[in-house]
Amino acid sequence: MTTLYDNYHQKGRQQLFKELGLKNIMSVPKLEKVVINVGLGEALSNKKVIDQVIQQLSIITGQKAVPTVARKDISTFKVRKGDVVGIKVTLRARKMFDFIEKLSKIVLPRIRDFRGIPNTGFDKMGNYTLGLSEQIVFPEIDYSQVDKIRGLEITFVTNAGANSSKKLMSHLGFPFKKE
Repeated sequence: MTTLYDNYHQKGRQQLFKELGLKNIMSVPKLEKVVINVGLGEALSNKKVIDQVIQQLSIITGQKAVPTVARKDISTFKVRKGDVVGIKVTLRARKMFDFIEKLSKIVLPRIRDFRGIPNTGFDKMGNYTLGLSEQIVFPEIDYSQVDKIRGLEITFVTNAGANSSKKLMSHLGFPFKKE
C-alpha cells in the first residue's frame, strides 16, 4: 500500500502540474509545513494543564510539542510576558504527510455530522486553517485520560495562492464542502 507521501510525489505533482497548466515542474504548489496549535487560557491558573496538553499533542503528532509564551503583558487577560499561552507542533516532510493522511482518512470522518471541511479557511497567501472543536476525535487520545475537551487549530502552510492551494489540498485528499 502506498502512502500519501509516495502517491503525491509520484503521481500527484504531475497531475497538479498538468491541471494548473504550469510551464515548470518546480512551480507546482507544495505544502511547506503543518502547524498544530492549542490555545491555553486556563494555563495561567493551573500549570498541570501545560504538561497534559504537551503530552496529548505529542501523542497525536508523534513529535514533541513546545509551549508558546506571551510576548508582552496584557492586563485585561491577566497575562504577563513569558507566561505560557499555548502549545504548538510544527510538522514537515514525511511526518507532515503521515499526519495529513491520518487527518483526512481517520480523524475527519469521526467528526459528528461531518459534511466536508469549509472553503472559507484560506487566507490570501494560500494557507489553510482548520479548527477542530475537540481533541478526542484522534484515535490515539484515550477519552478516560482527558480532563477537559480542548479545541485545536491546524494550519497548512503552502507556497501558492488561494486557488492553487485549494487544488493542492484536494489532491492531498481533503474533502471540501460542496458549494
